[in-house]
Amino acid sequence: MPVQIPYVRSFDFAYGRADRLSLRVTRVVCENPGPFTFTGTNSFLIGGDDGPLAVIDPGPDDARHLEALVSAIAGRPVSHILLTHTHRDHAPLAPALAAATGAPIAGAPPPVSETHASGADEGDMAGFAPDLVLGDGDVLSGPDWTLTAVATPGHASNHLCFALAEERALIAGDHVMGWSTTVVAPPDGDMAAYMASLDRVIAGDYARLYPAHGAPIDDPAPFLAAYRAHRLDREAQILAALEGGADTIPEIVRRLYAEVDPRLWPAAGLSVFAHLIKLAAEAKVTAQPDVALDGRYGLAVSP
Repeated sequence: MPVQIPYVRSFDFAYGRADRLSLRVTRVVCENPGPFTFTGTNSFLIGGDDGPLAVIDPGPDDARHLEALVSAIAGRPVSHILLTHTHRDHAPLAPALAAATGAPIAGAPPPVSETHASGADEGDMAGFAPDLVLGDGDVLSGPDWTLTAVATPGHASNHLCFALAEERALIAGDHVMGWSTTVVAPPDGDMAAYMASLDRVIAGDYARLYPAHGAPIDDPAPFLAAYRAHRLDREAQILAALEGGADTIPEIVRRLYAEVDPRLWPAAGLSVFAHLIKLAAEAKVTAQPDVALDGRYGLAVSP
């Protein structure tokens, strides 16, 4: 029986509307829906009614979304513009928002290698350099909020989540999404790193997760357990497909993703590739001539 993840795919939102989700978290959804972005990118304003705000993931370069964010900020000071990572559906609006607010842009350095092009929104913003480089454990704060950067490589090598201490909440970026599993696309995406980061989020025992696409996750523990189990189940399915004679990534995708929107098959192929890289490193599979998208794979012979 396949693992059932308790996705939340229906929620109340309107593009450009500022929705107060908690005392310190306001969401504005950008109108960039798609097969990789669901209803669009969630930009989060962190802070109450008074004092400086932090803005997390301003989104793609979209003039209407910039206008919506400036309206939601409503003249309040912005202390930082934070990026969970530099993919094009999260980061390109940051310079324009910085110009409008005077706030510095903070995030991890750009990745060393870009991900394969699994979709128009999955590539990295060109020429990004943060004003403030953040690393794991760095803390930013305002009058009523404290955000701690949590390094969560996997979806992207420079992915950060942000833990909101006052609410035991995690701004999760693309590391965990409430509507779908997360794309892990090599070479920048790394399945072994992703699983380690997922274990770290599980250990954080957060009361609420705010993904960058879709609704909040209000009962994270069982959701994350299912999320993790799904990845391990997918790994087992790949091994079973190899045992059944599927020896290329396209053949594995056709077997495992037959009921998935074919527009997502390229991303699925990259996810399978990420699993195969991990399995090859663990000496569970072999690859000829080497571990590559066009390689031929088989089960390793047990010693």
